[in-house]
Amino acid sequence: MPKALLRQLSLLLLLAGPALGQTSADTARLRRHLLALTTTPEPRNYRHLASLNQAADYIAAELAAARGRPGEQAYEVQGQTYRNVLASFGPETSARLIIGAHYDVCGEQPGADDNGTGVAALLELARLLGQQPALPYRIDLVAYTLEEPPFFRTPQMGSYVHAAALHAAGVAVRGMVALEMLGYYDDRKGSQDYPLGPLKWVYGSRGNYVTVAQKFGNGRFGRQFARRYQTAAALPVKRFKAPAWLPGIDFSDHLNYWQFGYPAVLLTDTAFYRNKHYHQPTDTLARLDMRRLGLAVEALLAVVLQPDS
Repeated sequence: MPKALLRQLSLLLLLAGPALGQTSADTARLRRHLLALTTTPEPRNYRHLASLNQAADYIAAELAAARGRPGEQAYEVQGQTYRNVLASFGPETSARLIIGAHYDVCGEQPGADDNGTGVAALLELARLLGQQPALPYRIDLVAYTLEEPPFFRTPQMGSYVHAAALHAAGVAVRGMVALEMLGYYDDRKGSQDYPLGPLKWVYGSRGNYVTVAQKFGNGRFGRQFARRYQTAAALPVKRFKAPAWLPGIDFSDHLNYWQFGYPAVLLTDTAFYRNKHYHQPTDTLARLDMRRLGLAVEALLAVVLQPDS
């Protein structure tokens, strides 16, 4: 399909809404996903494989219901089998955009924001993608396992396994977006911290925004995604670019795509720089903002519906 025609179709989708393809996130569905993820018999971590698999099965069922082409990537760690859960949308043969979120938690805690919100956003995005009459390119959604310690920064991370497989197969990748904690907001002054104190004077002290974070040298994909997301979003968005060594810049699954030369960005509520319940039993659904989580998903959909300019 010619790019000009794709561009016109994407614009019609955004303007027409449900008549041609739904573009509004359903906050009730987001809440339902979070309930399913945070009420497994045991926390969904690597020590509780049954609960981790229960979460994976739920994700797989929701992706299938969204009419994605299903997939699974199973691999062994310490004698146990763990699973990435995948679904693809749009043309099968085009270069693909990867959007991913990890579904495991750190330790004995419910992990509502970390990273229930990332997975809930992924599933709601899948539902909306499945309702579009056409997509401009292939989009692969991936729910990763084993992002959290003790596997963080190791080849056992689900995102490392996925990125390595893409690289080994020579798959053309447009870029990658990691969804990592998107549901915690605080409008009070002083609620937002930063890795460097002076950044507060640049980005503000209120934790009321989503950020697109990336490293220097991330290429055209990162620049374009950040600009388009900020333009599309109905909530505040801060664009943040820094050296990869700055604490927090690579604290999620996107770091593994960088290792294989793929451009990647992090979409987040800034995690522990705002949410002090990070990795704590108090990281619960009651603390989250479904409305703003929904707005974050809608902006993401608007971006991915746009073809390259």
